[in-house]
Amino acid sequence: MLWIAVCDDEVMECNKVAKKIREILAEMKVPCTIRQFYSGRELLQSSESFDMIFLDIIMDNMDGMRTAQLVRERSFDKILVFISSSREYVFDAYEVEAFQYLLKPVDEKKLRRLLQRAVCKTESQSQEFIIISRERQKKKLFLDDIYYFEIRGRMIDVHGTGGVFSYYEQIGVLEKDLQEKGFFRCHKSYLVNLKHVDVYHRQEIVLDNGERIGIAKRRYEEFCQEILKFMRENGGIL
Repeated sequence: MLWIAVCDDEVMECNKVAKKIREILAEMKVPCTIRQFYSGRELLQSSESFDMIFLDIIMDNMDGMRTAQLVRERSFDKILVFISSSREYVFDAYEVEAFQYLLKPVDEKKLRRLLQRAVCKTESQSQEFIIISRERQKKKLFLDDIYYFEIRGRMIDVHGTGGVFSYYEQIGVLEKDLQEKGFFRCHKSYLVNLKHVDVYHRQEIVLDNGERIGIAKRRYEEFCQEILKFMRENGGIL
């Protein structure tokens, strides 16, 4: 499933681009979810995670280039595509490692070639993810982007690069889904992503974003075994 965002403050243009993308991917038999945003700020406030982001450059309040810079601060793996009626910003696009720069009106053949390349790229760097649901909405969360899960009764808070997202789930179900995925339950209230562990000792774990997570005494030895195993399997030199 390819998750795509189209951001353009001209509603008709945004609809047109989203429709073309959907039609081309349907012909390619590539399942997709497309969300439309009418400002850079609206896109950045979304809690969803996208594989591809199509950005108009000239927008009111926050332009596409600034939006792209903020997207890059959160994640380096997004495929960014600029759409503009002007060639003026082509070289600026290199600064945020844009995948391609399309001129309006968007040429369908160029868009098709772009999507074919993008699909190959996402398949080659495919990441594992989970789909969670709340209030009739489904959200895709890449496991690499999750720092830890915090359990609060029947609620689970997902702490990740995009902020905190809460939903209802049984911790037993979540633990089962994440078996052998690099997560460890270091405390009754925390399920931590071993990839983001920076420092640890008997009392706590310090993550690479600076957050501190407590370790239960009875889980410390097992945690040490799991983190060392994880490091060996992921290129750590021990």
